[in-house]
Amino acid sequence: MKTANVADHIISWLKDYLDRSGMKGFTVGVSGGIDSAVTSTLCARTGSPVLALNMPIYQASDQVSRSAAHIAWLEKTYDNVTGVEVELTPVFKAVEAGFPTDIQDDLTMANTRSRLRMMTLYAFASHHRMLVAGTGNKVEDFGVGFYTKYGDGGVDLSPIADLMKTEVYALGKTLGVGEAILSAPPTDGLWEDNRTDESQIGATYGELEWAMGFEAKGCPGESGLEERKKEVLAIYRKFNRANRHKMDPIPVCPIPKALRSQ
Repeated sequence: MKTANVADHIISWLKDYLDRSGMKGFTVGVSGGIDSAVTSTLCARTGSPVLALNMPIYQASDQVSRSAAHIAWLEKTYDNVTGVEVELTPVFKAVEAGFPTDIQDDLTMANTRSRLRMMTLYAFASHHRMLVAGTGNKVEDFGVGFYTKYGDGGVDLSPIADLMKTEVYALGKTLGVGEAILSAPPTDGLWEDNRTDESQIGATYGELEWAMGFEAKGCPGESGLEERKKEVLAIYRKFNRANRHKMDPIPVCPIPKALRSQ
């Protein structure tokens, strides 16, 4: 991949979209991971105002420090970037206190964290008349659906959603993203045990990208595949089926013309 050219292409696309939208800049949630680091840097390079939000909720200290360090680097490197830290743990505690305990299973509350961050991003974006820039990559957004519906999936535009995870890492190196982020295991930051994305999914991003490419070829014969690749295909297909509701348009019930007539 021609990373420098890809970066320029995305920056131009961001500028054009912002101009057409009539908004003033971009709001980005910065997690301490590679996707948000690359997205926030691309937005910064447009020259338009950027709000980079660090939004910890019971967050592991290394995630908070990586996010803060990246935002500090952005502010030092680009004078159009303003960093903001919004400590959401007290807000989340209030949500926990208000929810019935019988609905507070681990997954529900993890997704609630993500949705609280989305609400915060839109509060800042609405006040400052900005667009919320999504940080999802291609394999997460269109392969396994590894994101929260109306959480980190709730955005105005997706600058890196046509890039595989490995391509995002390559772009990050070109953009000057710090080594601490480049070497950190990917995590969604929604669990108190700091579990990684790949431990939750059961496959590496490289393996998932291979499976996504295999499926795109129209499912050629699998009989000759080694056992691990068969396992990865099964994992990919399981997540793709289960999360299809995130990737497809919201279904609308069509009303037959006969029922509309008097």
